[in-house]
Amino acid sequence: MARGERKLGEVVDKLDVLVEVRDARAPFSTSSPLMSGKSGLSRLRPVFLVLSKKDLADPDRTGVWLDGLRAGAGYADVKALDLHNDGVGALISTMMKLRPVHRELRVGVVGIPNVGKSMFLNKIVGRSRAKVGGIPGITREVGWYKGNGFLVVDSPGILDPHSGPGVHQVLSWLGCAKADVVGGYENAAVALIRFLMARLLWGKVVDVWSLPDSEDALESVGRRLGCLVAGGVVNRELAARRFLESFASGKLAPVTLELPGDPIHAALNI
Repeated sequence: MARGERKLGEVVDKLDVLVEVRDARAPFSTSSPLMSGKSGLSRLRPVFLVLSKKDLADPDRTGVWLDGLRAGAGYADVKALDLHNDGVGALISTMMKLRPVHRELRVGVVGIPNVGKSMFLNKIVGRSRAKVGGIPGITREVGWYKGNGFLVVDSPGILDPHSGPGVHQVLSWLGCAKADVVGGYENAAVALIRFLMARLLWGKVVDVWSLPDSEDALESVGRRLGCLVAGGVVNRELAARRFLESFASGKLAPVTLELPGDPIHAALNI
């Protein structure tokens, strides 16, 4: 984190605006540690906030988030986007109002791993110049990209090493952190299933995958996904991995994990 903060600190005075990208399913938990606090970059430049993956989130809850974030101070604009399908024209128009007359608009894109930073960059620059993929940490160094009147710096995805295990647990569900750091895939999957049940969200998964609402849900998930070994026994670690991958990639029903003022990691008993 210190290295990434230093890298961005070296260029922030050359930027006009910052864009922070978060996951719409957990906008609080996926906030960047580089943007807040006494040394936060948000104090230095206007910030545009993008809630990505809105197609994977509950649309009503996304509306609640947008209302709350827009009502608060500090953001030049807030948008929820499906970066696979949505255009960014309206956001670009608002950002371009801050463009100096003599040069391109200089933008810094910030966010934790795997929230869609590089995909957003490609949208505004207009060409696939940045690496895009589902592996956390794919963009490892600061790099500049130019196009469509923008000069954009893409920062590496950075997690706060001082965050508690509850934060990393949540991020492992969303594909933003590795499950290994919270005790493995099975522990992470069981924690997610228990959380969804406690928040009355498990019914969405049951409906989509035709699962029994059983006590040992991971066993049912393993059978549903064909994660079996000799004798018809469920390989629980494989079942957990595939369940987490399915959840993170949005193969289940749209689910939002938290609401404003109710960060999920604070409620986890870890």
